Amino acid sequence: MIRVALVDDHPVVRAGVRALLEGQDDLTVVGEASDAHSAQQLVAALHPDVVLMDLNLGPGAGGAEVTARLRALAEPPYVLVLTTYDTEADIMSAIDAGASGYLLKDAPPEDLFRAIRGTARGETVLAPAVAARLVRRSGPTLTEREVEILGLLATGRSNRDLAKKLYVSEATIKSHLAHIYSKLEVDTRAAAVARAIEQRIIRPVS
Repeated sequence: MIRVALVDDHPVVRAGVRALLEGQDDLTVVGEASDAHSAQQLVAALHPDVVLMDLNLGPGAGGAEVTARLRALAEPPYVLVLTTYDTEADIMSAIDAGASGYLLKDAPPEDLFRAIRGTARGETVLAPAVAARLVRRSGPTLTEREVEILGLLATGRSNRDLAKKLYVSEATIKSHLAHIYSKLEVDTRAAAVARAIEQRIIRPVS
């Protein structure tokens, strides 16, 4: 029996996923959490095999940060991200944090079941759209720092603000921006942000 924990800030989503999983003979939901703190408490107390993790958990730590914390435990669970977000920044932050898989919430139930079983076996499980996005990174790709800067640019921060936020000099920021412009084939900050959103490298600022 594969023991699964659900981490999502929407009760309706958790209830729906629980109903789906409990219809499978080899899957059981051992607990639910809605935020970072309750997720860590749940895993420490119940030791699930697989944690289904949303990336947006409301105020506080997000799913990628919680994933990193869970994977740092002495007996870490496998983490399978289940989310609506498919930008490169979201995918890479989750994978870098230690997630074993990344699935989108519009996946058919059978795909979800297979993904959980594969994750429990220690396999890497990626939604087709996610795998395709990673394959497309084979061209001139942005570094993690460049993606981070793009995300901050989208909030309207100045070079000085970026330098303070990232603890680097303004000259370093200008160098990063030059590389970003070159890779995205643009020549302004606004165009870089627009291209990054269009290519689903970063999320639009809500």
